[in-house]
Amino acid sequence: MREAGVQVKHRRKYKVTTHSDHKQPVFENKLNRQFDVAAPNQVYVGDITYIWTREGWLYLAVVIDLFSRKVVGWSMSPRMKARLVCDALRMAIWQRQPQAGLIVQQDSRVAICQQGAPEASGNTRLCG
Repeated sequence: MREAGVQVKHRRKYKVTTHSDHKQPVFENKLNRQFDVAAPNQVYVGDITYIWTREGWLYLAVVIDLFSRKVVGWSMSPRMKARLVCDALRMAIWQRQPQAGLIVQQDSRVAICQQGAPEASGNTRLCG
């Protein structure tokens, strides 16, 4: 094989990241694909992705302000736990200090911060 210049192509192991069979509450989709927002800090959207590195999988949670399309919060971890998303949301709230009425829409719409929602002040309260 070496003389012929043939090499084995290694397949990466498939990583399942979605757990749809859970007992967590699922909130209604209040955004309803209305992606045009009139002002900053009214709607944050977020998602999780995973990146293969030489040291293994690394998960990245990102929160984006839908008005400016800027990343306002992010978090990375080798494990995909609720804390990953909560830390990204805490960063966004800490940096931007949104007023009451902020809508946060995650891709899965699953209640992810059940140990207590991240809060920046008494005016910021997260709910479904």
